[in-house]
Amino acid sequence: MKQRLRTALIGLVAACAASVQAGVLERSLIPVARPDAALAPQQLAFSSAIPQLPTSNIRPEQRPVSAQVLAVAARPSDLPLLGPDTSLMPYLRPKALEQEAFFKKRKLRKGSVCGDINIQGKAVGRVPGRIKACGIKDAVQITSVSGVALSRPSTMDCGTAIALNKWVDKSVKPTFKRRGPVVELQVAAHYACRTRNNQKGARISEHGKGRAIDISAFKMADGEVVTVLNGWRKNPSKRQLTKIWRGACGPFGTVLGPNSDRYHRDHFHLDTARHRRGPYCR
Repeated sequence: MKQRLRTALIGLVAACAASVQAGVLERSLIPVARPDAALAPQQLAFSSAIPQLPTSNIRPEQRPVSAQVLAVAARPSDLPLLGPDTSLMPYLRPKALEQEAFFKKRKLRKGSVCGDINIQGKAVGRVPGRIKACGIKDAVQITSVSGVALSRPSTMDCGTAIALNKWVDKSVKPTFKRRGPVVELQVAAHYACRTRNNQKGARISEHGKGRAIDISAFKMADGEVVTVLNGWRKNPSKRQLTKIWRGACGPFGTVLGPNSDRYHRDHFHLDTARHRRGPYCR
């Protein structure tokens, strides 16, 4: 009787332990490996067909050296150096070239005005006028803008110099890029204490305030000169001149060309006067 009771208790404890273990496995976050006996025959065959990767060395192999690098390494030492257009490796910039670029930039910065390295010239200070309304408070004498020379040093204020530089950089140079490049602007007039169009009794011109410049032609690198007088009459010069005339409308407050009146048939008048209704371009 006692033996039967002991066997029953052992069986009950084993059943409880199995039940608890099954519950723990169901709630466990760690998956339990499925025994091989529970796998289907197809799964066993598939798993056995997968090759086992070595676990001793799992680092990736280095990429093999390219044929181009091997060809350079095998190059005879007495063979002359390849040119930059055929060399597999770029040449180092010569020290002399670096110094030349450094001193060139330093020279440009030294000769710049109006806080812009692209505006070259010198400060001349106050320019008095023989008429009360004329004169410039802080004048500069400009020799080039955006790398394009002026045919003669031109006196103006910094606002006009900045507008001229922007116009040349954004409109003149791109327009004449294929035909040029443009290297010089022909200046017909800059600062002059006079009335508008030199008419007696008229108001003081913007030239008399240092806020205007007249451009009559554009010189290219090959020596070609595109004049406003002749170029405005025929293509392709007319299309290009019309484009840069429109490009000036914005940087400058007043833009006058051959279509405005007889006084401007041979040049562009550009000034930085501001109008209530925006730029006046004609």
